[in-house]
Amino acid sequence: MRRKEREITDPGVIDKVIGRTNVCHVALADGDMPYIVAMNFGYKRGNPSVLYFHCAPAGRKLDIIERNSNACFQLDTGHNLVEGEKACDFTMKYSSVLGFGTIAVVTSTEEREAGLNIIMQQYTGRDDYSFNPSTMSRTTILKLVISEISCKIVE
Repeated sequence: MRRKEREITDPGVIDKVIGRTNVCHVALADGDMPYIVAMNFGYKRGNPSVLYFHCAPAGRKLDIIERNSNACFQLDTGHNLVEGEKACDFTMKYSSVLGFGTIAVVTSTEEREAGLNIIMQQYTGRDDYSFNPSTMSRTTILKLVISEISCKIVE
């Protein structure tokens, strides 16, 4: 990060920024072209920390992941335009998180359900849901294992 004074390294602060975010942008490499998709997500801090996502059981995203599991992710929240008199006096306040890792399809039933509960906790505060087996059979769960993460807050 170029502006080190804006870099946040405190895991608790990073957790709070992620907790206030509703959408995670996941970037993949489709050959020599980037592919980015906005996804609902759940975050679990640990060693390593992980992000969980859900999607349909087929599609471009899964085709790319099968060929290349490297991924980048980005989240942002708290946008507030600060107006100025001149165009160059305007600025934007925000918080953002950027990270890298590897992404894969979760295959075990137990971890698939745990991953969905982590996603649900992100949006509802609850992690005690049970899931219909028929619905689960039509749902793919992805797990992104985070290898690098950084946070920036512009106040």
